[in-house]
Amino acid sequence: MNVVTAVADSKMSRTRYAIVAMLFLVTAVNYADRATLSIAGTALSRDFGFDSVTMGYIFSAFGWSYVIGQLPGGWLLDRFGSKTVYAASIFIWSVFTFLQGGVSFLTATATTAVVVLFSLRLLVGFSEAPSFPANGRIVAAWFPANERGTASAVFNSAQYFATVLFAPVMAWITHTYGWPYVFYFMGVVGVLASVIWCKVVYSPKDHPHINRSELDYIEQGGALVDMDQAKAARTGGAGTAANARAAAPKLSYIKQLLGNRMLLGIYIAQYCITTLTYFFLTWFPVYLVKERGFSILNAGFVAAIPAICGFVGGVLGGLISDYLLRKGHSLTFARKMPIVLGMLLSTSMIACNYVSSASVVVAVMAFAFFGKGLGALGWAVVSDTSPKEIAGLSGALFNTFGNVAAITTPIVIGYLVKGTGSFNAALVFVAANALVAVLSYLFLVGEIRRVELTKD
Repeated sequence: MNVVTAVADSKMSRTRYAIVAMLFLVTAVNYADRATLSIAGTALSRDFGFDSVTMGYIFSAFGWSYVIGQLPGGWLLDRFGSKTVYAASIFIWSVFTFLQGGVSFLTATATTAVVVLFSLRLLVGFSEAPSFPANGRIVAAWFPANERGTASAVFNSAQYFATVLFAPVMAWITHTYGWPYVFYFMGVVGVLASVIWCKVVYSPKDHPHINRSELDYIEQGGALVDMDQAKAARTGGAGTAANARAAAPKLSYIKQLLGNRMLLGIYIAQYCITTLTYFFLTWFPVYLVKERGFSILNAGFVAAIPAICGFVGGVLGGLISDYLLRKGHSLTFARKMPIVLGMLLSTSMIACNYVSSASVVVAVMAFAFFGKGLGALGWAVVSDTSPKEIAGLSGALFNTFGNVAAITTPIVIGYLVKGTGSFNAALVFVAANALVAVLSYLFLVGEIRRVELTKD
């Protein structure tokens, strides 16, 4: 029996499970706020007379600022710690979500509405930028390597749970009260989540409910439990200006990350995987209404079916990966196998172009999004590969690449739909991205291992 197993067998607290539950909750709110526009979009575009290209650009606004905010957000996390930065992030993005409901009162013309909506979506995106790097950072601090895949899959699967829980509610709100109230509702939910976050989340060595046994177990299993303690040492005492300069993201570190073939392959794959995410978050409900004839209310409930399958796939992917790791398979095989299999399953969405039955379309999409969930292990890979000195910055760079898809996907699909008059080409575009993700993991990534920085 090894040391880690011996520690695990002794009586210990399970505080890390409460931490990942909190990550799940705030990530669900995060994705629900991203999806508000997709649920309200059909009614909103009808009220203001927006075409598919205009909606594509409005959908993309979140992505522009979200991408721009990644590296500053990662630096803030490494500088000030996960709890404080994340709490502020949740509160601020929730306020800007709430304000989107006032567009109908603040604007008199379609042009003004586009400008206001685009601006508010930019602000939401910038405010949310630290969220996923913080998730990866917290998992790296709280979980040993053999539990990290499951923990990452749990918080990542919240993107599907957000649709399961919130899409029907938001569709009902839109149908009953009108689209502005979707934004009011989610804004209030987010503010409450920020308050709960402050009460629940701490770093491992500061948490009031963790015992010595659990702390030893996660630390000996590879958890970076000192991450925020190192931050506190840097920010305390004299020499504040010098410390700030030392904590700033060094260009040489970013160059090392970008010059690493393994990481570059991971980044390319994440862009492709996130393309699937943003099809689902932006255009999928619109596809159901405009292409398949669902009502807005029914679309909200129907969208929950693929989301449930994505959620199941997401949790299963993490469990399978960690199971393979415990059975003695290499970290590389344990992470790659669910990703490759899941992305191959996702390409099945092309079959929707060849069927007319609405129920078959929903079944195919459910299967495709099960695959997407199964393969969504990117954040576990980030926790496995990030240099411990710059875990926040490394996660932010990964998320920057991935969320360029938040810009390109809505716009490309908008033009494809307008140019062809249907979603057929859009589904081919999304499925092709899943195939590129497979090729990237198979031929570019190579061995998955933690990157060691070269100090300058």
